[in-house]
Amino acid sequence: MATREKRLAQFDGEGEPPPGVPVQVLCEDQSGTYELPFACRFSDGAWRNHESGGMLEANVIGWRLVRRI
Repeated sequence: MATREKRLAQFDGEGEPPPGVPVQVLCEDQSGTYELPFACRFSDGAWRNHESGGMLEANVIGWRLVRRI
């Protein structure tokens, strides 16, 4: 199991991501860290699902540009 520090190091975004740009986010709760399975964006001071626009109910601790396969 990856440590918090190791997972956080994989999410290298600093500050706020560029407006409207889809990113992957790393979240944290009482059970540990987890990556959301969908792209998100930061808009008007809140994290949102990039496709639906719905606000996230998660504690985002890191972000990175969406990786293309």
